[in-house]
Amino acid sequence: MRISGTRLCKLCSGGLALMAVVSMFAASGIYDFTLPSIDGNPAPLSSYKGKVVLIVNVASRCGYTPQYSGLEAIYEKYKGQGFVILGFPANNFGAQEPGTNEEIKTFCSTKYNVTFPMYAKVSVKGDDITPLYLYLTKDANAAVAGDINGTLSSDTLLAWPPRLR
Repeated sequence: MRISGTRLCKLCSGGLALMAVVSMFAASGIYDFTLPSIDGNPAPLSSYKGKVVLIVNVASRCGYTPQYSGLEAIYEKYKGQGFVILGFPANNFGAQEPGTNEEIKTFCSTKYNVTFPMYAKVSVKGDDITPLYLYLTKDANAAVAGDINGTLSSDTLLAWPPRLR
C-alpha cells in the first residue's frame, strides 16, 4: 500500500462505511471541526493539519472488529511519516457499538492495543448524523459524481470495503 496524495488508493475497514481524507482535501473544511475525544476532551481536527488523515468509523461488536489490528499496524508503520488514523465509534450498523465511550476505550486498548486517536461515539448516518460525517459524505458524493472542480482530486483518498490488506 502506498500512502500518498498523488494517487487514488483503496483502503478498507471491513464492512463498515469508511471515509479517508488525504492532506489538502477540504483543507478549510474538516479542520474547522472539533469533536470530543474518547475521553470527552475537545479534539480539534486542526491538530492534524499537514498530515495524511484517515477518518474511519469503527465498531467493537461486529464481524470486522479485528480491523483494529490492521488499522493499528498501518498507524504504527506510517505515523512517523505524518500519517494519522482517527477512529470514530458508531452504532449505526446493526447496533454493533452499544458501549459507552469508557467501555469502547477500554476494549480498544486492552484487546487491540489501539494507540491511534479515538473520538467519542458518533452517528455516521441518519437524522442524527454528526456534522463532520455529513460534511464528508456530502463532499465525497459530489467528488465521486465529478462535481468538485470537475474531477476527483489527486489529493483525495476515498475508501470503502473490502477488508484491510
